[in-house]
Amino acid sequence: MNKLFLTCTLVLMTLGPGLAHADALDRLQEYLSETRTLRGHFSQTVVDRNGRKLQNSSGNMVFARPSLFRWVYEKPYAQIIVGDGKKVWFYDPDLEQVTVQRMNLAIGQSPAALLAGSNDIEKHFRLKDAGTSDGLEWLLATPKSGEGTFEQVRIGFRGSHIEVLELKDNLGQTSRLQFSGLQHNPALASDLFRFKPPKGVDVIGDR
Repeated sequence: MNKLFLTCTLVLMTLGPGLAHADALDRLQEYLSETRTLRGHFSQTVVDRNGRKLQNSSGNMVFARPSLFRWVYEKPYAQIIVGDGKKVWFYDPDLEQVTVQRMNLAIGQSPAALLAGSNDIEKHFRLKDAGTSDGLEWLLATPKSGEGTFEQVRIGFRGSHIEVLELKDNLGQTSRLQFSGLQHNPALASDLFRFKPPKGVDVIGDR
């Protein structure tokens, strides 16, 4: 689930081929410049390279750019992932276990960096227009470094709002996150981005 999360975080095909790339970057920059916080629900589907469904999950998430986030998986089982700006906490209640990683190692060039990261996207990703389908405008982002666990990310926009994020990993699996009920720039309590391990759980990693 950890790698699937580092899923979650850019779009636009225009009529004029000479301007398509510039317009797509304009749309991405519009999202980055206008979105400070984000709250909403997500549903996630994972399929293998043959299109066979492997997993469905759902939950809710909040972001406060550039480096605060909280993802709560509710179905089929619970998991909480909190980024506090310095570290990322992965809590699995069923295993009674918390895994801690430094923020730069957990995020790095992951898809989460596209959603909650800094504006310096082109430093880490190659961006390319991917056309229009399913009523959405798409942008393809591929990491410049080959050290990550994914090959590419497609992000679908409706207007300037992100609606779908698709991640293809190095095993050929594709994770699709569909966002709904999004609230842009809501006021968020700071304690949403703090995590204190429950008593009695095992804590692994760089605490």
